[in-house]
This record gives sequence, structure tokens and C-alpha cells, in this order.
Amino acid sequence: MSEKKKKLQWHPAFVAGMQIEFGEEARFLTFNPEHLLGTKPMQIDILIKKDSDHVLHKNIGRIFRKHNIIEYKAPGDYLSIDDFYKVYGYTCFYKSNTRTADSIKFQDLTITLVSESYPRKLIRHLRQTQHYDIKEMEAGIYYVIGAPLPIQIIVTAKLSKEENFWLGNLTNRVKNTKDVQHLLAEYKKHKKDILYESIMDIIVKANPKMFEKEGDIMCEALEELMKDELEAQMQKGKEIGQEIGQKMGILQGERQGETRVNQLNQKLIALGRMDDMLKSVSDTVFQQKLFKEFNL
Repeated sequence: MSEKKKKLQWHPAFVAGMQIEFGEEARFLTFNPEHLLGTKPMQIDILIKKDSDHVLHKNIGRIFRKHNIIEYKAPGDYLSIDDFYKVYGYTCFYKSNTRTADSIKFQDLTITLVSESYPRKLIRHLRQTQHYDIKEMEAGIYYVIGAPLPIQIIVTAKLSKEENFWLGNLTNRVKNTKDVQHLLAEYKKHKKDILYESIMDIIVKANPKMFEKEGDIMCEALEELMKDELEAQMQKGKEIGQEIGQKMGILQGERQGETRVNQLNQKLIALGRMDDMLKSVSDTVFQQKLFKEFNL
């Protein structure tokens, strides 16, 4: 199966994005992805528990209380009316699924629904059927006023790119080269952090044409971004070349090995296969498979 046909794992990237968004305040939160409800196959996309005494200042977390249930819809998925009732039901089940009666207080619960697109039908339903008021508190963040517990709807396409840079860019609709360059520049500041690596990996895979659009310019930017990893690859190439030279008596073996690894890196970068490139640094067997795949 080709890389483009593989199903992208948006949810882990979203969890990483949520943690990044909270920054320093994340230390007051406990993130539990895919929290199971009881022993049956029901699970919450993300359960975030907050230290009860801390007041969050991050815009997406101001509504939070002690127990916060998050439902996330990946790009292309729609936040439906039934999704609302499913998550509301899960929230009530979460409250009741305890050993001690009423150990989770209803007033300590919140619901956050996240979608890239504006859920027009759901919002119309909440206004007309439930008689709730939907108020946009700031760009992309809507509070459901009148519900029994605090509920917010986050529309990532409308979020402020200054305030919510990573969640706002968690999309398969990166628009132009300027956006790509901005993403690369921001990622470069945090490229050693696995959270940023997780979200950037999905953005690159979801927008292959944009990251390939500028050809050599994009490759150069990505090469600069991955400088340390590429240097490790170069060293690996030298070692492979030395081995080739020793076995075959070719004096230029080291240079050949270096060129071979360079060619492999360029092909993987052009295809957005950053994880494969990183894996090949430490896995020689996997690297040899990649050489065969690209006929190098």
C-alpha cells in the first residue's frame, strides 16, 4: 500500500496539538487519549483532568473544570447531531462509572467538541430543539449557553493562527508556500520534541503536494530542518561506503555510499516520508530495504 493510500492517524496528532497549545499550563492537566468507558468498547477521544485549584488562561481551556471530555473530528469528518448526543451520553456514563456514588460531581464536568468545519446543522438543532444559545467567544471557539453543563465547540479552521498555531494548521488544506515555510520555521524551534514531531509528521503527510510544490526549495528547507538526522545519515553512508570499499576493493566506496544515502534522503523528503528517513538512521536492515525500493 502506498504512503498516500494509508489512513492518516489524525487523533494522536490532535492529542499532541492539544498539549502543545496549553504550553506551560499543561503541567496542571492530565491527558488520557482514548479513555475506555467500562469494559465494553466505548471510549472517549480524550479525557483531560485538571488540577481543581488552577484556573486555565489558554483560550481553548478556559471552560475546563476537573473532568473534561473531548470529541475530535478529523479533517473531512463532520460533527453531527448524533455525535453531540453520543458524547453527552458518554459524559454521563463516565460520571456514573465509579466505585463510589457521586464521586465525580456533575458540576465538575465539561464537553468540548472539535471539528475543522463549522457544524451548521448541529448548531441549528441546538438552537431550535434544545433552545440553547450559541455564542462565539473568540475566533473559532463557541460556547453552548443554557446546557446543563459547560459545552464548547471548537472550529479549528476558524481559530486564530497566532493564538492556536498548531491546532489551526492540523489540516489537509495547507494553502500556500508561505504557510509551509511558517510551519517549517516553527517546527525547527521544537524539532527535538516528540509532540511537535507527531503533529508535523501528519501535516506533511496530509499535504504532500504543498510540501513538494516548490521542489528544491522545499527539499532544502526540510534538509535544514533535519540537519542533525541527515548528518547521522551521512556518517552511516560513509560507513557503508567503507564497507563496500573493503569488500570490493573500490577506493571510491566511501563517496559512493555517501551519494547513495543522499539520493535516498532526497526521495524520502520529496514524498514526505520523514518517519522512514528517521528510522533508517538507526536501522540498517530497513535502510537496505529502502535502497531496494528506490533501486539505489
